[in-house]
Order: sequence, then structure tokens, then C-alpha cells
Amino acid sequence: MSNALAIAHVTQALALLIESNIGPEIDMAVKVEPRKPPADPPTDQPTISVFLYQVTPNTSQRNNDLPTRAADGTLVKRPAAALDLHYLISAYGDETELVGQRLIGSVVRTLHETPILPKGVIELAGEKPYLAGSDLVEAAQRVRFTPTVMDVDETSKLWGMLHQTPYALSVVYQAALVFIDGRETPVPRKPVERTDVRVLPFGAPGAPVPPGVERSSDEPSVPVPTTEDAKDEAPAVAKKTEKPVAKKAAKAVAKTSARTRKATTRTPRPARPGPRNSDGAGENTEK
Repeated sequence: MSNALAIAHVTQALALLIESNIGPEIDMAVKVEPRKPPADPPTDQPTISVFLYQVTPNTSQRNNDLPTRAADGTLVKRPAAALDLHYLISAYGDETELVGQRLIGSVVRTLHETPILPKGVIELAGEKPYLAGSDLVEAAQRVRFTPTVMDVDETSKLWGMLHQTPYALSVVYQAALVFIDGRETPVPRKPVERTDVRVLPFGAPGAPVPPGVERSSDEPSVPVPTTEDAKDEAPAVAKKTEKPVAKKAAKAVAKTSARTRKATTRTPRPARPGPRNSDGAGENTEK
């Protein structure tokens, strides 16, 4: 987060970043100016102009720029405007030696190699007298430069806004993300004084309803007990949960005993007479 000087600070830092990375291919003195393209192109010295032509809200952070307040109205989190900066970078020089194209190549290489604004460059740019109150160097979010693709119609409209300014070879870059904080100081949050941790089984009074199970409308609502109440109710809950288990065990033992007595008191079936032999004697067969 930073104050209202963040926009101007980013522009100055971008110009300083380009100026410090012009070599080693360019063996001449180049002037880098944070201004709009001149109406009269300079001819005495190669020049690069860094022009901020548009400032737009960042679409991904537009819903996070509102202030956060407590129930009593005190400010907890101050609002921050999230912005994107759009730059037009133009190069001027002797056309017979393709100075402008050489300078644009140096600009593209620098921003492709160093897309995130370094902290050292931000500190150096902040030494300007008109940026003395800027706190951009303390911002947690670093500014990133991304090239913007513009067709012929968009380029024509952009240069048409610059009244009586001849077209020069240029590239367009977007800088994101720049935050500008509000001026009101938020009230610090109160520290946590006491923590309550409760562990209750499902079905116990005050316990949460298991996932996927809806509480019936006939079931009375039970107030949530405190930590001390939960300690007092723990033995009672344990006794309640023991009764169903004891009843089930007693029923199982009784059922097993009944089956055992029935098996021991069963009377044997009488033997049925089998077919008689040739001598008239019969055989006893049992199935």
C-alpha cells in the first residue's frame, strides 16, 4: 500500500530503469524523459519519452477497495484504490542510422528481462525532491510491466489524442498493480483474551449436527453449554451412552441361552421300520 504519490513514483522509476539499462549496444548518450512525446522531435540528442497516457481501475481488485468497519463504526481496514497504469514509450533519433529502432530494442529487452520494478530503482527514484513523501518502497505489492498489443486503429486513436504531435516508433506497456491508500488511520484490533475449546460427541446436548443430517422440527433446541457445563455433563453423557450398550449385550446373552436350552431338551425321533428281508425280518433305518 502507498499514498497518492505512487503514480508519479512509478513513472519516474520506469524512466530510471530504462535509462540505466540502455547499454552496452547503444554507444551514445541518450536522454530519457518522463513526459509526453514532443510536438517537435528532438534532433540534437537521441531521446526516449515515457508518457503515462491512461490510468484505469484494476478489474481483479475492484471489489476489495471498500473500507471495513466494526459494529460501532470504527475503521478496521482503510480503503485502497487498485490501479493499472498505461505507458506509451517513444524513441527519437537519427533515422538514417536507425537510432529510434535501436532504442526501442533496448527498451523491450530491459522490460522483458526485468518485468518487476526493482526495489533499488524505486529507492533511487524516490530521491527526487517532488517525491520526498512517497512510500512506494514500503509497498508489499511490486509493480509488474506487461506489453500491450495495439492494432492500427487503436494506435491511430492514441496518437490522435496527442494534438499536433507527429507519430514516432513506440511501444505500449501496462503497469500493475498500484495501490493508493486512504488517509484515515484504522483502529487496531483487540487481542484475543480467552479461548474456549469444547469436544462433544454427536448426539450430546449442545453438540453439532453431523454432516448430512438435518435436525427435526420437533426436536427442542438445546442451548450450547460452556466449557464448565461440558465438564459437568461429561459423566452423565457417558452413563447415557452405556445403557443402550448394556441392554443390547443382555439381550444377546438371553437369546444364546434360550437356543442352548432348546437344543439340549430336544427328544429323539422314533425309528421307522425299513423294508423286510426275504426271511421276514425287518431293518430299522433312521434318517
